[in-house]
Amino acid sequence: MSYNKNTITDNAEQCSPSEASPDTEQAILVELAALSPFDYDRVRIAKAKELNIRPATLDNIIKINRTLNKKENTTPFLVIKPWHEPIDPAELLTEVANTIKRFIVCQPETIHAATLWIAMTWFIDAIQIAPLAVITAPEKRCGKSQLLFLLGRLVNRPLAASNITPAALFRSIDAWQPTLLIDEVDTFIRENEELRGLLNCGHTRESAYTVRVVGDDHTPKLFFVWGAKALAGIGQLSDTLVDRAITLELRRKLANEKTERLRHAEPTLFKTLTEKLARFAMDYTNKIAIAQPILPEALNDRAQDNWEPLFAIADIAGKEWPQWAQTAAIKLSGDSKEAPSISIELLADIQEIFENRKTDRITSADLITALCTDEEKMWATYNRGFHIKPRQIASRLKEFGIISNTIRIGMTTAKGYLKSQFIDAFARYLAMPSPLLNVTTSQIHSDAGLSVTDRLM
Repeated sequence: MSYNKNTITDNAEQCSPSEASPDTEQAILVELAALSPFDYDRVRIAKAKELNIRPATLDNIIKINRTLNKKENTTPFLVIKPWHEPIDPAELLTEVANTIKRFIVCQPETIHAATLWIAMTWFIDAIQIAPLAVITAPEKRCGKSQLLFLLGRLVNRPLAASNITPAALFRSIDAWQPTLLIDEVDTFIRENEELRGLLNCGHTRESAYTVRVVGDDHTPKLFFVWGAKALAGIGQLSDTLVDRAITLELRRKLANEKTERLRHAEPTLFKTLTEKLARFAMDYTNKIAIAQPILPEALNDRAQDNWEPLFAIADIAGKEWPQWAQTAAIKLSGDSKEAPSISIELLADIQEIFENRKTDRITSADLITALCTDEEKMWATYNRGFHIKPRQIASRLKEFGIISNTIRIGMTTAKGYLKSQFIDAFARYLAMPSPLLNVTTSQIHSDAGLSVTDRLM
């Protein structure tokens, strides 16, 4: 853009400093910030006089405005224009679900959960819990990267960031509020405690802050790490991540299972869907913000937190979606699916030993012998290929407030445990209700095993 020096100068002479309104001043600043350095230098003195400020002051203002404009124009996201007319939420979610089914082989519950999680990213400013989407499979070539790429075509403000560093993570989230998409997370996150901690703390809005020092003077700065994040990897991730996640399990495709290739999708498919999702968010954000959906009692407290925004979206969509959300939640996040921690597994095996021996006490030595009798369990090789040690048992049981004491068995005494010490821990951590306990037969559709397309088309 070029400006005629005489024209701008003439305009400046026509208006005295006292006549310039705030709106006029702002318009002049915007105009000047858009000039090239050459054009700006030619008119800066005249414009400073028009604004009744020193040229040096004007230089500083323009510098700040140009910096702000640069930041606003360097986000890595396409601008999505909301769909031109209101949408039917249930029909939109079904369109998204059928799109996933076109390209990915997975169970209907996984399709429904992924659909609701995609929609959730468009309501990120209205919700308080942002569960991770953890895409997992037992082996390679199960479609993990394909599903992650598909999410990237549908979520709000997608940012693909494989092998991201902790510094890049918290800075990019704080600057752009993206939906973060991390592939092959199993290859680099296991040993990266800092990165895992940052992902964990972004789970709830109120706790999504981390403090880092910046600059040469190491000034503390608060970074906001709130936002939706999807992780893809082989096998099980850390318990802390899985506990904050909606798990999307994939399986390898059979020869008779056909899917389309994403690169062959019609050019307007994802543009249309994202515009409709943007319209969905624009019209229903206020309702999502105040929604209090009824959550299945079969889910534990953390799982209920994770599914709450997804249930809110399903309830607003209506039709079949509330039931599909419940079925998916029970299938993917019910307690029967939750892998026990090592400490819980130890506790369960000790309970079995007490029941089988019908005793109220056991020495540490006898406990180790009993634990290691079953060679299929981990205890025989727990200590780097050798039997678990008394100190290792004591360390695990201390988490439950159980500490070894000197006990008497017959005429001898030795270090060991009383069954009474375990009663509270057994009741709290092993007495788990069935995940289907609170789901009645009438709540399950007879067509629950059919695909999304088969049920809806």
